[in-house]
Formats: sequence, C-alpha cells, structure tokens
Amino acid sequence: MESICAVYILGQVGYQSAWDLQNRLAGEIASGNRPPTLLLLEHPHTFTIGRRGGWQNILWDVFQREEHGVAVIEVDRGGDITYHGPGQLVGYPLLPLALPGWQGERLPQADFVGYLRRLETTLIVALESLGIEAFQRQGYTGVWANPPVVGPLSGKIASIGVKIDSKGISRHGFALNVSPDRTYWSGIVPCGLDGVEMLSLDQFLDPLPSSVQVTQEVIDAFAQVFGYKIVKIVGETLI
Repeated sequence: MESICAVYILGQVGYQSAWDLQNRLAGEIASGNRPPTLLLLEHPHTFTIGRRGGWQNILWDVFQREEHGVAVIEVDRGGDITYHGPGQLVGYPLLPLALPGWQGERLPQADFVGYLRRLETTLIVALESLGIEAFQRQGYTGVWANPPVVGPLSGKIASIGVKIDSKGISRHGFALNVSPDRTYWSGIVPCGLDGVEMLSLDQFLDPLPSSVQVTQEVIDAFAQVFGYKIVKIVGETLI
C-alpha cells in the first residue's frame, strides 16, 4: 500500500517563516500527527549559508546586498552557500527517513547519501519530462546539465542541501532554477565552487513552461522516485 505525502504549494514565503514552518511540521510528523509532507514555494532574494559554508563566499559587501535587497541567513542544512529568489522552485520534503523505533543522533551515512541521490533523481526525472537532459556529477551534490552554449564544464541547474533531525525527519531540500535573475549569483561563490556556472530552465526552453507545469512535473517525479501517493492540500492555512 502506498504511503501518502501531503503537498502544499505556498507561493512566495520569507525564508525564516518557511524555516520555522518546517520545524513545526517536522515535530508533528515525528509525533504521528501529520503525514509526510512536501512544501513547494519560492523565497524573496536570500543568500543562505549552510554548515560547510562561510561568509568568505559572499562577494557583495553590505551596501551591495542592501542595494539588491538580499538577506543573508545562516542555516542548519548541509552544504555551502546558495541563492534563493523569485523564479526558483524550492522544495522542502519533510519525510520520516528512519526505521520505526530508531534512536540516534545521526541517520546512517548510507541512508543519508541515498536520500540525497533520490532527491537528485527526482529533479533529473522532472527535467527529462520537460525536455532537458540533466545528470548527477560524481563527488558533487546537486543536479547538473550541459550549458546550451557549450563550455568547458557542465553547469548546475538545481542545488540541494538537507538536514535530518534526531528523530529521523528531513528538513530543507532542493532549489530548481526556473527563471531567476542570475545577477544574484555574482554576489556569491555558488556552493563554494569557484567558476561554477549556474543554469536555469529559461536558458534551455522557449517558450518556458508555466510554473504550474514545472511544479506538477516535480510532484509527479517525486511521487515516482519516493513511492508516495500525492494528496494536494488546498485551503489549510500553514503560515
């Protein structure tokens, strides 16, 4: 029997509000009062610094950040620094990943890495359905594609950074670049990788599919890869 995953499409949500929401819902999932949940949304302009990141990867000074209206938030996910903003589809899967009765401080490494690979696969499947060939890159987390104009390296079309809490519930997730303002990546060293090119769907597809279509392809791929029956929730106020 398929497990149910509740999906909420929230529109634009401030980063801190979404982080607080994740923490609240994850507690409800851990206590059995809420099913596995996938939040889909976008953020206003924000740089987030993960546990492996540092302020040295921010290239804009405080005045440039104010001019561009971008906030900086240090977060508890894995990974380095990334950009969130309008035109990006952000997904936060809040899933119970540990076996029943599991207790410990950290999910086993194999399970943790396996979860990252499944998130990558989800986005690769969704992108393929939209006509974009994407792939995993050994040694790097995220989803990659070859630039439309051939260059020396592949580019990154989706970033992934997660946290698994002590009860085995996932937090944070992925950011798929649909049609963001790429100017903002000049303000950071994306993912702490010098020279990485950040790509987006609008460089590959003309016309660009609607946000509704892109979101639905991601939902369908997520259901396929994780084996969930999707239930879209409409009308419940989360924030």
